[in-house]
Amino acid sequence: MNLLVSIIGPTGIGKTNLSIKLANYFNSEIISCDSRQFYKELSIGTSKPNNKQLNIVKHHFIGHKTILDNYTVYNYYIDVYKKMEELYKQYNILFLVGGSLLYEKSIINGINYIPYINRKRLLIYRDKLYKKDNSYLIKKLIKEDYNYYKILKNKKDNRKIIRALEVKYFTKKKLSSYFNENNKKSKPFNKYLRIGLIDSRENIYNRINRKVDDMIKNGLIDEIEKIKQYKELHALNTIGYKEFFQYNNLYKIITTIKKNTRNYAKKQIIWLRKMKDVNWFNPNEFNRIKNKIIYILNNI
Repeated sequence: MNLLVSIIGPTGIGKTNLSIKLANYFNSEIISCDSRQFYKELSIGTSKPNNKQLNIVKHHFIGHKTILDNYTVYNYYIDVYKKMEELYKQYNILFLVGGSLLYEKSIINGINYIPYINRKRLLIYRDKLYKKDNSYLIKKLIKEDYNYYKILKNKKDNRKIIRALEVKYFTKKKLSSYFNENNKKSKPFNKYLRIGLIDSRENIYNRINRKVDDMIKNGLIDEIEKIKQYKELHALNTIGYKEFFQYNNLYKIITTIKKNTRNYAKKQIIWLRKMKDVNWFNPNEFNRIKNKIIYILNNI
């Protein structure tokens, strides 16, 4: 029987350190679901595990792509399931770790196949839609894909509405038509356990501030210099990088990164709290988390 332990939590909470301790204890390996860590050019600003950490436990899906690659959630889902099928021949437990909930959910829940859309054409169409207000988008969605409109929980989620309109425009098929369990691959694991890490907001914010200071000390500015010619790429439109392209004053850049990261962590906590199957722990509760995993393994 195969168990997948997913470790989630807001940025800066300590997912990396805890997951390495756990994977080392259970003699297992780690699969990253941090979409920013996929790119080999982005290391310091994405807080990738350092070489010492990577030598303790083997990690997968870290630095395996370049910022020039078009790597979708569906690509990731297919690649991870394939890798899991290999790894479960050797282990009965694997660890999924990262802050990109969309990617984490694709592994836990599976994902439906959606055809590839040329990114350049997609962005042109997407920009036009983002200039429209919610009422316009809703009317268009009702006309183009009423079934998706009915299942969309948050009618003000313009991002999801635009995604549905993009699929209809480029594939000539409704997004809802792809929502079929037969499109999903069978899961390589029999059971999953979601471990959520949480702490006081003050502690989380303090960790974030220290983390950003460490990034600067560790060479984030030099990293930015090497990739600034690609600043228009989607991969660089992310906290810790985009601020360098918005401001010239280093103090302003650093304070904005800290502020944006704290705001992002706040949003992550809200999203995470809405998930019903999360077992919550403080990141320092290694023994409690370890014992929870052992209990699950013994009762699969």
